[in-house]
Amino acid sequence: MAPREALGWAGWFAALAGLTAGMVAVRAQLDEAHVALAYLLLVLAASVRGSRGRGLSLAVASFFCFNFFFLPPFHTLSVEDPLNWLVLFSFLAVAGAATHLAHVARRRATEAERAEALREADRLKDALIASVSHDLRTPLTTIKALAHELREGGDERAVIIEEEADRLNRFVADLLDLSLLNAGELRVQPEVAAAEDLVGAALQRVSGSLGDREIRARIDAGDPIPLARFDFVHSLRVLVNLLENAHRYAPPATPLDLVVVRRGERLAIEVADRGPGIPPTDACAVFAPFYRARDSGGAGLGLSIARRLADAQGGSLDYAPREGGGSVFTLSLPAVDLGSHRDTEAQR
Repeated sequence: MAPREALGWAGWFAALAGLTAGMVAVRAQLDEAHVALAYLLLVLAASVRGSRGRGLSLAVASFFCFNFFFLPPFHTLSVEDPLNWLVLFSFLAVAGAATHLAHVARRRATEAERAEALREADRLKDALIASVSHDLRTPLTTIKALAHELREGGDERAVIIEEEADRLNRFVADLLDLSLLNAGELRVQPEVAAAEDLVGAALQRVSGSLGDREIRARIDAGDPIPLARFDFVHSLRVLVNLLENAHRYAPPATPLDLVVVRRGERLAIEVADRGPGIPPTDACAVFAPFYRARDSGGAGLGLSIARRLADAQGGSLDYAPREGGGSVFTLSLPAVDLGSHRDTEAQR
């Protein structure tokens, strides 16, 4: 036991001795309720300022002091009136319960302080990321402009500089978006739109980067025009990210599958590939910031941002292993019935 802790124990037991001596001096004017209340207050103070062990130890010591000094016959541990045993054990039970409750309250207060400290650290981190990201954009723009001039002058190395500047600019933009999402400051405007339009825009966006990769798109949502409520720009970004990831990890000769299906109150857009998949040990971390699969490039922010974008508009983004090998990422959005949407539009 550390000297400081031993001193604390000695101090509380000295307080018990002093309280007992003071009450013994006026014992004739006290009844059992006064004694029990005084000891209980001391036990509570020790529990709040010290530890549960210290509080319980004082409760037991107070139990014996109560019996020895204040219940007849005095200065013995025997009891004349059997009802006094009820008084003693009731005191011990209340003191023990109060000690435990004080310990629980102190532990919860400590946990709340730690949680608040973590939240404050996260806020500072996001503010720092946003500040650094914003400050990096200006020099990157300058570097890209200078590289463009060098390329026009015939320097082929300028192409590499431009490509790296673009890559860094995308990384900076991702960092800024992540900080805005964490702070809840990214604007989201969900509107009713057709899933077919979203899928078509995504396929057009990736047509240049996917080369000759086959994408088998199918809409099996029941309604002639499957509708959902979502932010078109943010959902397009999510879907493009899923398609580009699937293309990056899937073997060259295998097609990608994109399926739109209605599931209850949700419209699910699935992107499936025949790549190596994600190890089961990493499945729970796939949406964590900066998570990267083995032997992969990128900063590991794409899926983390994609999930937060889905959540921000009332949707969700989930991963599941594909039967037969590969991965399935599902973007789920709030579905809208075509008939009810027409009725709403007609009433406007």
